Parts: sequence; C-alpha cells; structure tokens
Amino acid sequence: MNVLGIIASGVAALFITVALARSARRVALRPHTPAKPGGCASRARALRRAGGATAVLGAAAAAGGALWLGAADDAPASVAGLLAGAGAVAALGLVHDLKPLGPVLRLAAQTAAAALVVWAAGLSPVAAVLAVLWIVLVTNAFALLDHADGLLTAVGLVTAAGLLACAALDGGSALALLPATLAAGLAGFLLHTWHPARLRLGACGAQFTGFALAASGALLQEAAPAGRAAWAALPALATVALADTALVVISRRRAGRSPLRDADDHIAHRLRRVRVTVPGAAILVALWAGVPVATGTLVYAGLMHPAFLLVPLAGTVAVVVALLRIPAYAPPRAARSRTVAPRTGTRRPATPAAPAAKPRTAPAQGGSASAQGGSASAPGKNAPPGTARTASGRPTVPPPPSGRPSEAAAVAAERS
Repeated sequence: MNVLGIIASGVAALFITVALARSARRVALRPHTPAKPGGCASRARALRRAGGATAVLGAAAAAGGALWLGAADDAPASVAGLLAGAGAVAALGLVHDLKPLGPVLRLAAQTAAAALVVWAAGLSPVAAVLAVLWIVLVTNAFALLDHADGLLTAVGLVTAAGLLACAALDGGSALALLPATLAAGLAGFLLHTWHPARLRLGACGAQFTGFALAASGALLQEAAPAGRAAWAALPALATVALADTALVVISRRRAGRSPLRDADDHIAHRLRRVRVTVPGAAILVALWAGVPVATGTLVYAGLMHPAFLLVPLAGTVAVVVALLRIPAYAPPRAARSRTVAPRTGTRRPATPAAPAAKPRTAPAQGGSASAQGGSASAPGKNAPPGTARTASGRPTVPPPPSGRPSEAAAVAAERS
C-alpha cells in the first residue's frame, strides 16, 4: 500500500477544500442586490446553497491527481469509474441546487452512475445488480441527513474514516484513495457548515458524499478476502443514514403523508423538539454513527465476532422507536380552532336604542361671587328654584338615565 501517496492525497484535499471554501464564504457573505420577487435567487444565496461543491472539488481533484500520478496502480479502472460516477452525481446535484429537478430524473442518473461504477470494477451480473441497488439506496439515505447544520458533514467524516480503516487493513491503495480524500475534504468543510452555517453541502455535496461512501463500500465488499466478514461489517457503517430513512418513511406512512414530501421529521428535527441544540444534535448523531462504524471496523479486522453487530443494531432500533414517539407534525387546524357555541333557532329580541341625551346647560351664575374680593357663595345658593335639597341645603343630583324611554321622559319632566 502506498501510504505516503494516500497521506499526500488527503493533505492536498484538505488544503484545496479550505482554500475554496474560504473564497466561497467571502463571496457568499458579500452584500449583493436582493433578488426580485418571483425571479432567480441571488448569487449569495445560490453560493451558500451550493457551497458543497468546494468539498467535492477538493476531494475529487486530490483523488484524480493521485490516480494520475500512479498512487492507485493496483486497481486504476475501479478508481476511475468511481470518480466518474461520483462526479456525475455531484454535477447533477449542483444543477438541482440551482434549479430543482424531479426525483425520477435524479434517481435515473444515480442508477446510471452506479452502473458505470460496477461495470468499471468488472463485477458479476448478480453482484452488479445488488451493488447498484445498494449504491442508490445509501446515496439517498446519506443525502437525507443534510437537514441540519454540520450533521451530514460529521456523519460522513466518521463513515469515511471507517472505510479508510477497512481499506487499509487489506493493503489496497486504490479503494483507500477516495475515502481518504473525502474524509479530508469534509474535515476542511466542517468549520464552514457548522452552526450557524455560512455554506451548505447542498445536493451537490450530499449526493457526492453518499455516492462515494456507498460505492466505496460496495467495491470493498467485492474485493475483501474470503476470511473477512465484510458482508456484515460494511453495511453496518451506514446504520445511522438508513435509520434516518426508516424513521422518515415509517413516520410519514403513519401520518398518511407521501414519503417523497419533505417535512421536518428527521432525526435532528425531533431532537430539536426535545430542546437539543443544533450543534448538540450534530454531535449526538455523529457519536451514534461512531458506534456501528467502530464495531463494523473491528468485525472487519477479525477482532470481534459478527454477532457483536447486533448490539448497535438493537440500540438503533430502540432509538428509532423512541424518536417515533416525539411528535413531528403540527396538529390539524380543526383541533387548534376555538370552540364556538352552537347556534340555536331562537333569536334575541332587539333592544331599542337609547335616545340621544341632550347636552346639559350650565346654570346662570348671576351672583355666585361678590363683585369685589367677595368670598365664594354658600353651597346651593345659585341652584335654580324648585330644586330638591338635602338636609344640609345641597341640591340633590338626579340619577343618570338608564336608556329606557320612560325613565328618560321622567327625568326630563323633573328638570323642566
């Protein structure tokens, strides 16, 4: 195994990704003219959404350079087919980031890219069909993990490290090349996609990551020696991605929703509903992914029995069942609306409107105060004659009108 070539490829992928991501971040954060309503997205928004192309370019350029320099002489055709298929899927994802495409077109392109990989590797017909199905399934499962800042980047980094360890155990440089450059590229991109994310992997980076991991695992499975339990170890590396897909499908089917309709019902969304922060959700899911990856790597190395893989599998099933109990969808509007009293056939009698009250006129104060320096008049001195008085001589105040015509007429008669 060309260890120095693999290390140099990883370092090159890291530096290329960091340089491209910093430039893209600087451009994305530069103020631009906002997009017109109904028009195309602004350049800054499009660049943030397609920022994963920097990680793709870093990993693919480093792997392609190493292949050209002869770092993968043991299986150059497999590596070339792997890079071509992953590049085609990434290009389609970039188009989807800028202008959304239909799921049928994306699925057909992924199937064609997977068929190119297995054809270049020279697999048997049965193994080729199984490998194509596995690659398409795992590619979309990893792409669904791109629903929170830093989540897919962290999980992809952990999974790529596990594949790199498995490839290093067999001593093959070819199948270790892309996992090494992918892990380095994701490590360089992690800072930019961490919460709050300035750049996102998008469909370009997510599909490239999922396709590279799935295809590398399928080729490792085919090239593994007879004594290794690759049939059980390598699928375990995709446990978390497949668990998220199963969680989404089961939840949407139970709620009567279409499985293709996007919603906030993934792992990180449910963790957020129980007050877990966005960085905390990414760390928890990455640690969760590390358990089956480490177990699968030890099983692949022959240090553990394949039966030990049932432990992370049982734990994953328990976690999925627990996450299904967390509500992910808002209740229907009928349940949230206020209860309205039922209407009856009887109608209330109309209350007659009160007549407009006449404005009061202030009584004349023709002698209320003395002309020169006199003091204020006594209480009730200027009251009009005939006004009812209290025992102390003050005039009584009539009650205010209640709005009824009879009382208003009585008050008016009393004042006249």
